[in-house]
Amino acid sequence: MRQGVPREGDRDGEEVMAKQELLGLNGNEASAYATKQVNPDVVAAYPITPQTIIVERFSEYVADGLVDTEFVAVESEHSAMSCSVGASAAGARAFTATAANGLALMWEILYIASSLRLPIVMAVANRALSGPINIHNDHSDAMGARDSGWIQIFCENAQEVYDASITAWRIAEHPRVQLPVMVCMDGFTISHTMENVMTLPDDAVKKFVGEREFIRVEGHMGEAELRLDPEAPLTMGPLDLQDFYFEHKIHQVDAMDDALEAIKDVDEEWAKVSGRGYGYAEPYLMGDAEVAVIGMGSAMGTVRHVVDELRQEGVNAGMVKLRLFRPFPAAELKKAVGRVPMLGVMEKCISFGAPASPLMEEIMTAYYHDKEKPMMANYVVGLGGRDVSPAMIREIYGSLLKNRKAGKVSKPMSYIGVRGD
Repeated sequence: MRQGVPREGDRDGEEVMAKQELLGLNGNEASAYATKQVNPDVVAAYPITPQTIIVERFSEYVADGLVDTEFVAVESEHSAMSCSVGASAAGARAFTATAANGLALMWEILYIASSLRLPIVMAVANRALSGPINIHNDHSDAMGARDSGWIQIFCENAQEVYDASITAWRIAEHPRVQLPVMVCMDGFTISHTMENVMTLPDDAVKKFVGEREFIRVEGHMGEAELRLDPEAPLTMGPLDLQDFYFEHKIHQVDAMDDALEAIKDVDEEWAKVSGRGYGYAEPYLMGDAEVAVIGMGSAMGTVRHVVDELRQEGVNAGMVKLRLFRPFPAAELKKAVGRVPMLGVMEKCISFGAPASPLMEEIMTAYYHDKEKPMMANYVVGLGGRDVSPAMIREIYGSLLKNRKAGKVSKPMSYIGVRGD
């Protein structure tokens, strides 16, 4: 569901909706506002375009006494994630935000955060990785971190950013998950664009999020909460050689698998509170679709607009917006895609040297063992913030229709909107 519209027939959602306040917020402000309502213990801040507004706004909440948060201005993104790891390991709720090369500078610590099973929440204003230096949007930063063990949620608009910035805490801290979460939004397109955002009262958010609960593990003096506490000592991050490392990685695999159910449960609970539920993937006019596009982020709003136009022209077009990339919801995605014969996978990322882009690789793998599967073609768009226009989306659907008519994919990988291509 989008833009604060309650589920049809959800009376509880409708009642809560009446209590919500409509604010004009851009994606960065929506993230900061939601985080203010959560009131985390520690925010580690280092500015980088296009996420700087998040930590700027939050610093204002700190200065105005609206939160109890320890605001730590660090010297780099590597330090921001290191600070978050230390805070979370000590039992604090820890938040940070970054983008592009800032996320890349965190690389080493991203893996440590997830392997230590720390429920950190991080906003990522997706931006192209240098070089050449570019401050605008694509998904190369988050896709580069896709195997770091973080849950990754991609938002289409500021409303989704607000909602995900609250639900992320419940997902991360779920006792069967205990993993960090990235809330991803397209840089500038979402991070700097003001939209209508329905916000819950502070007390409703606090009630939904609750207090951080700790799983119990075996410490040095018996059973203890999983946090650093001199009264109940345990060791975090010790040397882990060939005798146990493999098993610990499988524990992370199991936690990521369990996250699928936790995300579903939290999403359904949020829908009852706010009237807004999203699921893993959102199909649109897929029931009788002959051609469809699947993708993530803000461009899916443009795709939806083009689908409506094509329907008016008599083309049975559909689309699927994927919201969750990690863990990858293979079964749920295939259910959303249905029996469409021709599927276009649209993505703002290149995987250099690979036969397809990251999302295409995931979808092809999901279908590999199936006897019945759609024909698929890969379309890369919008690198470095190049506008993804309705004309480009029409070009993709035109290509899909030709492939559908021919009964085969003439060009598995296409770059849309490239001069001279």
